[in-house]
Amino acid sequence: MFEKLREIEARFDYLEAELAKPEVISDQKSYQKHMKEHSALLPIVAGYRSYKEARKELEDSRSLLEDADPEIRKLARDEIQRLETTLDRLEAELKVLLLPKDPNDEKNIILEIRAGTGGEEAALFAADLLRMYSRYAELRGWRTEILSLNDTGIGGIKEVILLIQGQNAYSRLKHEGGVHRVQRVPETETQGRIHTSAVTVAVLPEAEEVDVEISPEELRIDVFRASGHGGQHVNVTDSAVRITHLPTGLVVSCQDEKSQHKNKAKAMKVLRSRLLDLQQAEQQSRISAERRSMVGSGDRSEKIRTYNFPQGRVSDHRIGLTLYKLDSILQGELDSLIDPLITHFQAEALQGS
Repeated sequence: MFEKLREIEARFDYLEAELAKPEVISDQKSYQKHMKEHSALLPIVAGYRSYKEARKELEDSRSLLEDADPEIRKLARDEIQRLETTLDRLEAELKVLLLPKDPNDEKNIILEIRAGTGGEEAALFAADLLRMYSRYAELRGWRTEILSLNDTGIGGIKEVILLIQGQNAYSRLKHEGGVHRVQRVPETETQGRIHTSAVTVAVLPEAEEVDVEISPEELRIDVFRASGHGGQHVNVTDSAVRITHLPTGLVVSCQDEKSQHKNKAKAMKVLRSRLLDLQQAEQQSRISAERRSMVGSGDRSEKIRTYNFPQGRVSDHRIGLTLYKLDSILQGELDSLIDPLITHFQAEALQGS
């Protein structure tokens, strides 16, 4: 590990020298490339240098154990104990920093929420989850855009596709993919019985055109008249777009915009991300027969979390975590769930490395 750290530090020093050269500064493409790599290495190098500094302090303290003054020897023993604890912590942090990076971690995401079993109650909870993730994005200063929305007309959502743009959006939310279960008493329930419904969430890294090559010959594009709930919402032009990717059979529809061109652009954005997810799933299945997650984010068919309204609790079944703070979580305060999940999957990765 430390040989690798020495190599990374040498590379970091080289990049710092390059970034100071006028010819690199004047070449924006080269400068941005060097700056991106420099920024990626900075946390590792900072951690390694803190480790080396603590190691030197430890050696200095050990040399004081032979001092004639008993008070100095006692202070040295206390300092040695503190520094050994610090070194253990820094070494553990460096192991995490050296884990192979998920190439998608810095990407924006396509978040797909679909009502599952439970009828209108599931659709209402899908709307709750949309608000929860939108609020979380807002709290982190991220941008959101609804790419597609199929609502029930009475507050519920059958399906919504949300684009979330922000720093490390995928790395923070990639473990949210899976089945989210809700237990509560519906407003229409006269006997006060608790109903259980389910909503599925898929988290896809946003794919750029360079990530996925799509030939025009592979697409069938159909246009049709957008549907609505009547009145001014009915579109009288064929602006809705349905794109079928013939090799895979994937179908994406978008009708939210009045412009056919905008609907097509949104549909293509979703299609590229679904194709990228499909490609990565196939790649992972070749590496591991048991595909536990979609790029490390929790199998979509697996029940990952339960939101119990009568008890005000949220339970994540993957890590056995239960929090009695349902209201704040639904208001977007998700870090108390997300941080333990990231720590758990990092620990699993360390065991497998």
